[in-house]
Amino acid sequence: MQFKYQFKWIPVLLSILILCVPALPSAAESAGPAYDLSSLSYELVWADEFDTDGLPDPARWAYNTGGNGWGNGEQQYYMAEGNAAIEDGILTIELREEKKDYSSYYTSARMLTQNLGDWLYCKIEARAKLPSGRGTWPAIWMLPTDRVYGDWPASGEIDIMEHVGYDPDVVVQSIHTKKTNGGSAISQSTLVPGAREEFHVYGLEWLPDRIIFTIDGEETHTYEKPETAEGEQVSSVWPFDQRMHLLMNLAWGGSWGGREGTDKKCLPAKLEVDYVRVYQSPEIMVLTGQ
Repeated sequence: MQFKYQFKWIPVLLSILILCVPALPSAAESAGPAYDLSSLSYELVWADEFDTDGLPDPARWAYNTGGNGWGNGEQQYYMAEGNAAIEDGILTIELREEKKDYSSYYTSARMLTQNLGDWLYCKIEARAKLPSGRGTWPAIWMLPTDRVYGDWPASGEIDIMEHVGYDPDVVVQSIHTKKTNGGSAISQSTLVPGAREEFHVYGLEWLPDRIIFTIDGEETHTYEKPETAEGEQVSSVWPFDQRMHLLMNLAWGGSWGGREGTDKKCLPAKLEVDYVRVYQSPEIMVLTGQ
């Protein structure tokens, strides 16, 4: 009788214990905010249609200037003006050979939206026609605005479009992190026939748990937020939870662009851009507390 009396309280005690133990997060909660990718809506939040002839809009674009190789052994000197101009609805970044005192040097432009256009999670589309010629190296890409996790590559880099002239019509889209960067970056190469003769739309959809790359609206590859090993910092593989800005430039030579040499006969070379459009999803903004 005594044992029976004690056992009848066991269910009550178990109920009390269950109420006292905090609930563990579900798999969906651990993975981050839940959303339905197929039903996301987007609103245009920033754009440049390049519909006014002359210099690019200073309210949208700034410039990096100087030479010294830019960490890649590049040969061009980036100018604040003179190498980027708009005509007939097209922005042209021109790479050219200059001569002074019987010597040659190369000038180009590197445009950026830092502190003029900075976003956390967005969709970007840039319609562009790429230059041709061995030694050319155009890029449309993103860098962190605030470098919360440290200098490159710790705070990440997203390459929406890169192309080297010795590999015609092959477009490379890449992710750089502290763990995988430079030659070990997570990259996808896509053959885009006519990329140097026709305009194509290069894009991405940057979400809290993945980055989807596109060309002409078709998905080329997706980088999903990786699982981290024990003791590994999330930012080493996913620093993409901080705002970033856009860059467009045309380099000459360097460790990749000049891997098979340069051919000055292609100069002047031009990266032509019809438009750049940036969208954000109200659903994602709400989910991420923006």
